[in-house]
Amino acid sequence: MTEAEILVIGGGIAGVCTAYFLARHGREVALLERGKIASEASGVNAGSITVIGWGNAPDLESHLTMGSLEMFKSLQLDQGYDIEFRQAGGLLAVHTAEQHDYAQARVHRLRSQGYAVELLSNREARCIEPEVNGEMPGYVYRPLRSQADPVKATRAFAAAAARLGAQIMEGHEVTGLRARGPGGYEVDTSQGQFRGETLVLAAGAWCGPLGRMLGLDVPIVPVRGQMWATEALPPRVHLGIGSVESAHFWSGEERQLGDGPPELTHRGGRRVTRHLYGRQRRNGEVIIGGDRQAEGFDRLVDREGIEVNRDHAAEVLPFLEGVAVRRTWAGLMPFTPDGRPVIGRLPFLENAFIVSGLASSGFGRGPMAGKLLADYVHSGHRAPVLEVGARGRRVGWGGA
Repeated sequence: MTEAEILVIGGGIAGVCTAYFLARHGREVALLERGKIASEASGVNAGSITVIGWGNAPDLESHLTMGSLEMFKSLQLDQGYDIEFRQAGGLLAVHTAEQHDYAQARVHRLRSQGYAVELLSNREARCIEPEVNGEMPGYVYRPLRSQADPVKATRAFAAAAARLGAQIMEGHEVTGLRARGPGGYEVDTSQGQFRGETLVLAAGAWCGPLGRMLGLDVPIVPVRGQMWATEALPPRVHLGIGSVESAHFWSGEERQLGDGPPELTHRGGRRVTRHLYGRQRRNGEVIIGGDRQAEGFDRLVDREGIEVNRDHAAEVLPFLEGVAVRRTWAGLMPFTPDGRPVIGRLPFLENAFIVSGLASSGFGRGPMAGKLLADYVHSGHRAPVLEVGARGRRVGWGGA
């Protein structure tokens, strides 16, 4: 049996950053990942880092996004890891007059709160991204939006953790998990047993099954997201690209659609809205995604959804109409029933913590989520921003 002071389960970006900051605190950490680092959601996303600033009164979302942004910058600029980071900005297409009214009101509200966001005419938008559709009523511009290669970035954080002494254990699928006495844990894996004084669950969509091994209901819901990519093309898209359509829908009608995680594209087996995001990678691929479906742990690609997403993308970037799909893929994102992340202690157990529920923005929020959790584990004191985020949360969610 391998001994470690702290056991972290999960090799996505939140897990490796938790291990990294714990190692910076001088703690002895072993991270257990069932596959390769970044082999799940942290490695198959679009690499979007969606930020709009700290605002006048920074909340948990501001801390997660802006704090993570600074960590990505430091990883590449200060520590020398090439993660393909660039702060390119982003545009959200406005398709209808109704969406324009919604976007105008939302931009006004966000700007009054101190956030960096603008509503541009299509002419203004085409000055900074010439390929976008000039027939749209307008575009929302987010100048701070950034991007990075998700696999490279997640593995760079893992490498940085290992340089500080953390054990990064790939190919260790957890088959058993139990508390032993007051405040200690044993983990059975496919390659041996581990024992630690403190446990951290950072396994994304799989936190629910791991919680059940401990007798806990951790309602993390797996939500399937899927993407497609073109062949390598000459540089054509500099900014991150998206659409206001889904945000407009989720701000209104979706609230009447019943239980389950918020901000899904499908309810009751039918599509209720379209969602869009994408960018062009350094290797020339244009990668596009959109759908969010609560289909359990099913990761099969929905071909019909890919076609809907292609049509949506071509409305914003017309040149994509004649470009073939080279590859498709899907992954599982960890959503909570109320859409808020869970960063804190697990209930009813000593020295057990969780960082999960980062939904569709796990890559862009994971580094700071890992730091906040690591600081909490190390000091025993929860950051004030986590205190606010935990209010009203049911104990069984692990946020208390």
